[in-house]
Amino acid sequence: MLDLEILARGVLAGLAISAPVGPVNVLCISRTLTKGRRAGLVAGLGAASADTIYGAIAGFSINIVIGFLIRELFWIRLVGGFLLICIGVLYYFKRPRSLEEERRKKADHSDYASAFFLNLTNPTTVLSFIAILAALGIQYHRVWWLTLLVIGGIFAGAMAWWIVLALVSNLFRDRFNDGAMVWMNRIAGFAIGGFGLVTMILSHGHRK
Repeated sequence: MLDLEILARGVLAGLAISAPVGPVNVLCISRTLTKGRRAGLVAGLGAASADTIYGAIAGFSINIVIGFLIRELFWIRLVGGFLLICIGVLYYFKRPRSLEEERRKKADHSDYASAFFLNLTNPTTVLSFIAILAALGIQYHRVWWLTLLVIGGIFAGAMAWWIVLALVSNLFRDRFNDGAMVWMNRIAGFAIGGFGLVTMILSHGHRK
């Protein structure tokens, strides 16, 4: 019974990290609308993989990494925010191919890689995981197999969110035309860049 409870709490942690609106959510929706449900799912898999890595660092309390993140929080947020702004600018001015051409393309490794690396631009996710795991009362489980259950739950919870997001986004896919996708790119660019700007502003609150 304890095993299932620990797994369930890990699932909740994965959902709590993935569900808030962020740049990866925007990317997953964009990939689903342009290339289809499978591309959105592949992008979600990339995002869930990155979250699982950060969850493992928090779950196993890898102190050298956590200590580095706390010490260098200012620079991490500053650089991460700058990268998000650059990605946002690229998306905003990107001229999309026609939807007919995009829809002939299949999901590939670029969908996975783009979401994976976009999620990695925010390594402070580790600190969020520490807070969430503590709130769920599983920060003191040091037995390695219980920690693995938590990490497995994190992946399952994160992936569940991306599956739902891709399926819901796919329902609206036929309502988009080429003009709408130009605006979708602009909205995506504005949102991703906006998150980057907020991240850079927050970095000043942690400057030593």
